[in-house]
Formats: sequence, structure tokens, C-alpha cells
Amino acid sequence: MDRLKRFMNGRYGGDQLTTALLAFAILLTIISRLARMPWIIIFVYILLGISLYRMFSKDINRRSMENYKFMMLFSPLYKRFLKFQRRLKDLKTHRYFKCSSCKTTLRVPKGKGKIIITCPRCKTRVTKIT
Repeated sequence: MDRLKRFMNGRYGGDQLTTALLAFAILLTIISRLARMPWIIIFVYILLGISLYRMFSKDINRRSMENYKFMMLFSPLYKRFLKFQRRLKDLKTHRYFKCSSCKTTLRVPKGKGKIIITCPRCKTRVTKIT
């Protein structure tokens, strides 16, 4: 274990981009097996090589910048995924409505009957059944 620590000292290691490359490689492997297209494995090897190169690289600033650019591109999708995940989690306890004037998403508890919802942004009042 100590030899591995010494070897990785000064190297970049794993990050979100490396994880995404590995996940995409696994997905391509599954697709190539199901579709019986063995030539796709070439792309898998390329992705694995890139991810290993990134992990063992000593150019930390460049790898950090690559990861930063990836996260700037990927963050809107990730935020949408987190929003969807939160809605699934709250499915039994809350309802979501859109404000008719400003289109803000409003979260209200279920089982309260007919309630008046006030939008915090534009102060529009709407009566809804939860």
C-alpha cells in the first residue's frame, strides 16, 4: 500500500471526467456485446487509455482545467438529474405546481385539500387542490 501511495504522489488521480469516461466505456462495452459489434471495443480501449493517462498524469493544472471545462458542460444536465431525483423522492409527500405568471416551480405538501398557494417570487395567489 505504501508503494502505491509513493507511486501516486504528484500524480493527478481520478476526477469526474475520468469517472464519466470509465462509465461511458462500460456502456459501450455492453452495447457492443448486445449489438454484436466487436469493433466498438476499439473505442472502449481508447477511452480506457485516456482515463489511465489522465489518472497517472503529473500535469495537474492541465488535467484540472480539462475537468473544469467538462463540469461546466455537464453541470446543467447534472442539475436536471438532481431535480428529477428530488421530485421522485418527494412523490408521496409533495406536489409540484408551476406559477401561472412567472413559471416558478412551487412545492406544496400533499393531503391538505384545497389551499391557496402564494408564489414567493411574484406574489400571485392561486387556489389548488393537493
